Amino acid sequence: MLVVSSPSGAGKTTLCNRLRDEFPSLGFSVSHTTRKPRKGEVDGVDYVFESRHEFQEKIARDEFAEYAMVHNNMYGTSAARVQQALGEGRDLLFDIDYQGGRQLRAKFPKDVVLVFILPPSVQELERRLRGRGTDAQDVIDQRLRVARSELKHYVEYDFLVMNDEIERAYDVLRGIYVAQLHTCERQRAAAEAVLTGQEPLL
Repeated sequence: MLVVSSPSGAGKTTLCNRLRDEFPSLGFSVSHTTRKPRKGEVDGVDYVFESRHEFQEKIARDEFAEYAMVHNNMYGTSAARVQQALGEGRDLLFDIDYQGGRQLRAKFPKDVVLVFILPPSVQELERRLRGRGTDAQDVIDQRLRVARSELKHYVEYDFLVMNDEIERAYDVLRGIYVAQLHTCERQRAAAEAVLTGQEPLL
């Protein structure tokens, strides 16, 4: 499970989308959320949009592998989706915050790789948020306050990627993912096939 986190506006969604485009076999964990859809977002594709009551009922039924309150909205990951992917031996990409990443690491310590996307500066983060043109001033101010808090959690992550230039940042994220595909543990079957004279499956 590749978990990618960042403050709002640091570029994680753009980077994650590029990774998904290049590696179609990399599944994407579509988060459930209580926030309203933004223009162009599709229910079930970008997020599963739910009422707060529906979300709370799923918490009560223990249907989330992780969930958290972010910017006054609830976000969560379907436990059934995670278990299905793990059972089938498939990789999953998560675009979630540090709270979710922390919960997944606690539940699946051997299966989670945590990547934190850093903005070049808080000033650049503010410029990007304003450049979106989708949020009111009070929303931007709140996002910046939360960003300063989220940045303090970078120490919980395995890898840090500075998104000062999108191409360079993507090369680093891509390299992290490809390297994880070729760890000794994941390629053990191929190595054993070589030792026994069978055709290796890389």
